[in-house]
Amino acid sequence: MKKNNKILIVAAHPDDEILGCGGTIARLVKEGYKASILILGEGVTSRDQKRDTKKRENELARIKQDIVRANKIIGISDTHIFNLPDNRFDSVDMLDIVKIIEKVKNRIKPDIIFTHYKDDLNIDHQITFQAVLTATRPDQKESVKEIYSFEIPSSTEWSYPLSFLPNVFYDISETIDVKLRALEEYKTELREYPHPRSLEGVKLIAKNWGMKVGLEYAEAFKCVRMIK
Repeated sequence: MKKNNKILIVAAHPDDEILGCGGTIARLVKEGYKASILILGEGVTSRDQKRDTKKRENELARIKQDIVRANKIIGISDTHIFNLPDNRFDSVDMLDIVKIIEKVKNRIKPDIIFTHYKDDLNIDHQITFQAVLTATRPDQKESVKEIYSFEIPSSTEWSYPLSFLPNVFYDISETIDVKLRALEEYKTELREYPHPRSLEGVKLIAKNWGMKVGLEYAEAFKCVRMIK
């Protein structure tokens, strides 16, 4: 990667962007990269036993505030938020999801995209990955030259068979604390340890990846495409 490239993170739900690549983005922004975030789904309504319109509106308003605060901490001010139904992306035409990504991508013209892993347990993550590939078909006018998949704790490792085999590692030893501070803005998404989506769990995951490649803390990615 070279400096001043534009990065787009395409995430299915609020907090996926921080869980998946928050430390890396915080580091790259400090190094001069410009990063934008696209969050496709509203990320809350699948938990409700029954649909409460007023509650839904309040939850969506709150989560949007969380998104802005969390991403400001890692250095992102350009946020694009949509309200696709939580854990129901398979009820939306794929073309509609692709068009959302294309619209944001064509405005930003990113060189690099970070997004989900194709075989995550979560259906929204799977569909997001497929939609990103469709929206970035490598023709001559396509700006995106690099695509990386990230893991999401309590989704990627809970799939079977486990197939996330990263081949790109970013040293986030100096930005792990920034990542954790950003995650704290998503208070309703965090869980108590030993859940993998706890602050301690997220830190242990970064420490484990770091140990595997001789670093203190790292985030791991699978390179999907790189055009040089």
